[in-house]
Amino acid sequence: MVGTDGSAPARQAVIFALREAQLRGTGLRAVCAYEYTPTQQSGFEHTATTGTGDRIPQQRDLVTQSMLDSIAELRQQLGGLSVEVEIVCERGRPAQVLLEASRDACLLVVGSRGSGAWGRLTLGSTSTEVVHHARLPVVVVPAEHDTAAS
Repeated sequence: MVGTDGSAPARQAVIFALREAQLRGTGLRAVCAYEYTPTQQSGFEHTATTGTGDRIPQQRDLVTQSMLDSIAELRQQLGGLSVEVEIVCERGRPAQVLLEASRDACLLVVGSRGSGAWGRLTLGSTSTEVVHHARLPVVVVPAEHDTAAS
C-alpha cells in the first residue's frame, strides 16, 4: 500500500511502491486522504476547490480522477510489468486514514516532505505518525534534494 497526495515526495513514494509491487508480483493499493482546512491544502486537494476556496460537491470524484491520472502517468514512466492498482480516496486525517487502510497490507510506503525536526515538532508529520503507530513494515521514501543548488 502507498499513501499519496499528489506532491513530489508522494510521487516518489508511488514509484517506489510500484517497483516493489512489480518485484513481489502483487497489486498495489494507493490511498489518498484528503482533509481541508483554510490553512492546509496541497497535492490533489487543489483540484477539489473553487477559486474562492469553497469546497465543491464533486471533491472526492475530482481527487480520485487526479489520482488515476497521476498513477497512470507514473506506471507508464516506470514501464516493466503491469501492476494492478486499487485507488482509495477517503476524507479524514491522513495518518489515521493510512493506518486504517493498511490493516490488511504487508507493507506501507509513504513519502517524506523533509520538513526536519522543527517541522515535526510544531506541525506534526504524517510519515512520523505512521511510523510510530503502524503495525506493519513502513518505508519512508526520502524527499529528493536538488544537489545542484547545494
